Amino acid sequence: MRKTTMRWRRARARLAAVAAAATMMIAGAVVPSATAASVPGWLSTKGSTIVTASGSPYVIKATAWFGMETSNCAPHGLWSISLDEGLDAIAAMGFNTIRLPFSNECLAAKSSNSINAAVNPGLVSLSPLKLMDAVIARAKAHGLSVILDRHRPDSGAQSELWYTSQYSEKRWIDDWKMLAARYKNEPAVIGADLHNEPHGPACWNCGDASRDWRAAATRAGNAVLSVNPRLLIIVEGVENQGDGTATWWGGGLKDVRSAPVTLSVKNRVVYSPHDYPATVHQQPWFSAPNYPDNLEGIWDANWGYLVRQNIAPVLLGEFGTKLETESDRAWLKTLVAYLAKTKMSYAYWSFNPNSGDTGGLVTDDWRTWQTAKLAALRPILTPSPASTPKPTSTPKPTVTPKPTSTPKPTATPKPTSTPKPTVTPKPTSTPKPTATPKPTATPKPTTTPKPTSSPRPPASASPRPAGITASWIPQSAWGEGYVAEVEVTATGPVSRWQVSFEAPGTTSVSNAWGMSCRLSGTTVTCQSADWASTLTPGQTVRVGLQAVATKAPSSPKLSVAAS
Repeated sequence: MRKTTMRWRRARARLAAVAAAATMMIAGAVVPSATAASVPGWLSTKGSTIVTASGSPYVIKATAWFGMETSNCAPHGLWSISLDEGLDAIAAMGFNTIRLPFSNECLAAKSSNSINAAVNPGLVSLSPLKLMDAVIARAKAHGLSVILDRHRPDSGAQSELWYTSQYSEKRWIDDWKMLAARYKNEPAVIGADLHNEPHGPACWNCGDASRDWRAAATRAGNAVLSVNPRLLIIVEGVENQGDGTATWWGGGLKDVRSAPVTLSVKNRVVYSPHDYPATVHQQPWFSAPNYPDNLEGIWDANWGYLVRQNIAPVLLGEFGTKLETESDRAWLKTLVAYLAKTKMSYAYWSFNPNSGDTGGLVTDDWRTWQTAKLAALRPILTPSPASTPKPTSTPKPTVTPKPTSTPKPTATPKPTSTPKPTVTPKPTSTPKPTATPKPTATPKPTTTPKPTSSPRPPASASPRPAGITASWIPQSAWGEGYVAEVEVTATGPVSRWQVSFEAPGTTSVSNAWGMSCRLSGTTVTCQSADWASTLTPGQTVRVGLQAVATKAPSSPKLSVAAS
């Protein structure tokens, strides 16, 4: 009892510190309080160690909070929890850094979507770039550093190379220079992960400028450092290595031994492979008779040697699992022991529960901790999850529309004959929980009686019948499900409505917002619910659903009814 009391006292004390570190939002700019929790500040490298300004060794213990690289252009889950609640949970779990994925498309966007105005009122009107400002400022207030991760050029899919036909190398570098300048005086932003998961034709030091990732990373890294020479430059590996071996997207760094990235500012390069278990893809080593004892040798050969031989620091940029199989549990246990033994930095994928490959560190309510995963990570977390109970700093809103449980935007590839799909499902654009009704139509004035006739009572207008129109708006689809929205417009006063459609291949409806849905045979029937039930004439709301299915309806005919 005494230990439990002390734990909650510590949690309350930390929450009080967070409250004291509240920020002011002025014209979209976020100004941290002077009482913000401390972050380590600018970091550099010494041999295979990341060090602080004083020279002390520092291990980056990060988790990814994705969403700013998707069509939402905002960290996912802000439809359910406040930004502070999520950051507070991450800090309480024992992490010290956020890996924040973004897309170049979102950097240029004027608005984000899927943010619950009732829970995050100060974030809804921000552009994605100003939202990034807010995330960084609030992360700093919680004692968390931030690694900016250029996850993809656009919000549609992960690209093999650092450029596409729509987003040039120049655009990639210019955006990095812009971000370096924007956060030049913000020591909470410690690193630039230049491009997520080079793969396919991407090569290391092959001499072909169109696909040589080492050369491109050198150009981009030097450009970033010309603006802010204090940032860590985080360089991922490639899928296909020079000796003909293949590994995970971004996972191969074997060729760094003979061809390292050399930048204009010394002691800035951190190499960052990705690694996943058998449930993401069945790599040959998972079926070896000496599995999982063979894993350490594979990691050493592909990237671990950089630390073992004191060549350069390694930040394992992505690893994660749903922890549902014995093989995955053995993989994670072995990997955690390896990270602890080598004192490597890391970034767990992901905090989000809506990663299709790995799930997250919280469940679908974005509040309940995945205790089994956190227990497995305990040897490399500070403090351990057991020492700090999860406080709930923000009450759960009455209405919480949950968008898609989207597959992880960067699902790890199949390096062999079976290609990994490059199209990543986009999470749904979630409706605001409280749609603002359009003003009702102004009634026609009553007829003015002629002066010479006896006044007559005004003619009453015939009431408009209840009715709606509805349109189908697909959001994302993948091999195991889909997300779609339905835009409903009232043609008369509506107290309840219904939409149904045929959906062959659908096996269940796992989530819905603004309506409740059921499956009968191949027909999905959705009844209005919560904030989207009562509509005034002319009012439009967007509602949605997530379904488990082998295929998604492309443009189903919607049957509607209203009363």
